[in-house]
Amino acid sequence: MSLKQSEAIVLRTYPLREADLLVTLFTRAEGKVKGIARAAKKSKRRFGGALEPLTWVRAYYDDREGQELARLDSCDILESPLSATVDYPRVVALEHVAEALDELLPDREANDAIFRLAVSVLHQLRSGSIWMPLTYFQLWMVRLVGFLPELSECSACGQALNGSRAFYHALADGLMCVQHKRLASSELTAESRRLAAQMFRAPVDTFAEEPWAVGQGADLRKFLVQILERHIEKKLVTASMLAKL
Repeated sequence: MSLKQSEAIVLRTYPLREADLLVTLFTRAEGKVKGIARAAKKSKRRFGGALEPLTWVRAYYDDREGQELARLDSCDILESPLSATVDYPRVVALEHVAEALDELLPDREANDAIFRLAVSVLHQLRSGSIWMPLTYFQLWMVRLVGFLPELSECSACGQALNGSRAFYHALADGLMCVQHKRLASSELTAESRRLAAQMFRAPVDTFAEEPWAVGQGADLRKFLVQILERHIEKKLVTASMLAKL
């Protein structure tokens, strides 16, 4: 049987038996694919460092009839996160991208838009501040999976928010005006709503030259994480780690 091949991003690896690894790949051709890399812990020729999480690779694999898991034959590295300096904030940011993709993507469903988003954001996470690429990733991820509410009007009354104050709640969809906000709501500033609009109109590298402090877009990231967690019905482990940085 001829091997399939596809660009892919390594999301997760788990030990399996003595030398094998169970690998979750986000492939460009088939979406999320789970497979076994036989003797991966021993074979530097076939895998080397290609199975490190968030490595962008060209994967070669086959699917055997009647088996749920693919057999991962080898991988060629296209871009590795280990080629740049690795510090704790960057590790957490990379893990957040991996966790979000793994939780939100269904098995065997190709999504080229999300694949291109992930590759462009991972490239921006190679150096500099993590906050801009993370904000861009979360915003577009929520939009591409269909969870993003309308940001320009109140979800309760339909009133245009424009430059007025807007609020969100962990247990409710959408933004609310001052009159209809719920108790214990948080505010999404007009500045962050403008930032979201700008990010929808331009690629991520457009924002790479701007210095980003941790506070910039923090309310927007909190809003987006709450949307994701509400829809997957669980807490993202890496979200709490990011909140402590």
